[in-house]
Amino acid sequence: MKSGDIAIKSIQEHADVYRKLARDVWETPETAFGEFHASDRCSRLLEDNGFDVTRCYGGIPTAIRATYGSGGPVIGLLAEYDALPGQSQRDVPYQEPVQEGACGHGCGHNLLCAAMAAAAIGIKEELAASKRPGTVVFYGCPAEEVLVGKGIMAHKGAFRELDAALAWHPGRYNRVAANISTGVNGTKFHFKGITAHAAVEPEMGRSALDAVELMDSGVNYLREHVPSDVRIHYVITDGGTAPNIVPDHASVWYYDRALTRETMARTEARILKVARGAALMTETQLTVENMGGCYPTLSNPVLVRLLDTCMRQIKQEPWTPQEIEYAGKINASIPEIWKSCVKFSGSADPDTQIFCGVMEPDSDNDYGSTDVGDVGHIVPTVFYKTACYNIAAPGHSWQVAACVGTSIGMKGMLYGAKITALAALRLMEDPKLVSDAKAAFLRQMEGCVYEPMLPQDDSAYGAGGRKS
Repeated sequence: MKSGDIAIKSIQEHADVYRKLARDVWETPETAFGEFHASDRCSRLLEDNGFDVTRCYGGIPTAIRATYGSGGPVIGLLAEYDALPGQSQRDVPYQEPVQEGACGHGCGHNLLCAAMAAAAIGIKEELAASKRPGTVVFYGCPAEEVLVGKGIMAHKGAFRELDAALAWHPGRYNRVAANISTGVNGTKFHFKGITAHAAVEPEMGRSALDAVELMDSGVNYLREHVPSDVRIHYVITDGGTAPNIVPDHASVWYYDRALTRETMARTEARILKVARGAALMTETQLTVENMGGCYPTLSNPVLVRLLDTCMRQIKQEPWTPQEIEYAGKINASIPEIWKSCVKFSGSADPDTQIFCGVMEPDSDNDYGSTDVGDVGHIVPTVFYKTACYNIAAPGHSWQVAACVGTSIGMKGMLYGAKITALAALRLMEDPKLVSDAKAAFLRQMEGCVYEPMLPQDDSAYGAGGRKS
């Protein structure tokens, strides 16, 4: 019997359990730091399967640490379960929310938590049968969608015990990430001025809204003078109350992104200077509120090769005609994206509705962000996806939500679970793989010190404040 056979058989035999969990979480979507239902269901399943489960890990109410085994290597599986605001959607091939304005799984995290639980239990079954040393750690990570969950967990001591971390995610394609995703930092700039009647005594007022608008103008000029990988975006969250009242309060919320933390820090320092200049010009007071963020990802070449190999060794379950028809109806709502995705994937079939096969590892940098980057700055980490929705579905969309509660999402989930289990067991049986991954990680981290990009007050997220 080959390595992984017991784990893969276990995942397949108990597939209905994992489908039920994924559907349950899909039907009960919860947003960042409020994933109490999902956290409880995952904890119960792992407890029932012999894991030592710590709920409320690190004082974070919806975080989990669940372990099985003894000795090394220690392999971590990163699970997420938060939904997105405004993404409520029924499992139909057209946009129809369950409840208008409610949250929904437009990123497929219902599948993510179920896949990692399935993989962890499969690994446990093989470790128990083989008496092999090794430890699997399931980390239930809240609040990925606001990009601070894993950073707060890291601040509380998470992930440092691991020899490697595996991060699967639902996607359009079956593909391992050999690229870098940008880090992101969020900052709110609050300006305080002096109110006055805008028509009778305008000279008495000091407009906080003027400060926000001058800051935004200054940052827009700054865009010409930052590296090409930098992304800056903002939204005015408070612009005053009425046109005839000089606003004495106004706020703007900024994100900055880049492919290295150093570039982000330099950009943030320049944005702060612009904000201070706007306050000086308008004679207003500036308060800066740090919202936290995450690091860019790091691509570990040893783990990329391992996951690519495992992905090609596990057979993908074929799509049924009904699933293809369902996905085709969704793709028809976004025909231009569908055409470009088919071409990008290199499919020989121009009518491809859901991806099959395995693409070469992705080496093109990604300008989205994930807090998996924080874990990747602590231990060797790999990020990879399997097809769980129609090929044209944009990220964070109703199209994703419409698929990830159906058999399409469930097939991709089970495929991802099997790949994860096989890769973890390969690491446990081959010390050289682990040492090579660590060596590559140390080369990448040379001269870099990881410090979590924490929100100014993480007690607002139920994490018990900044003190350990």
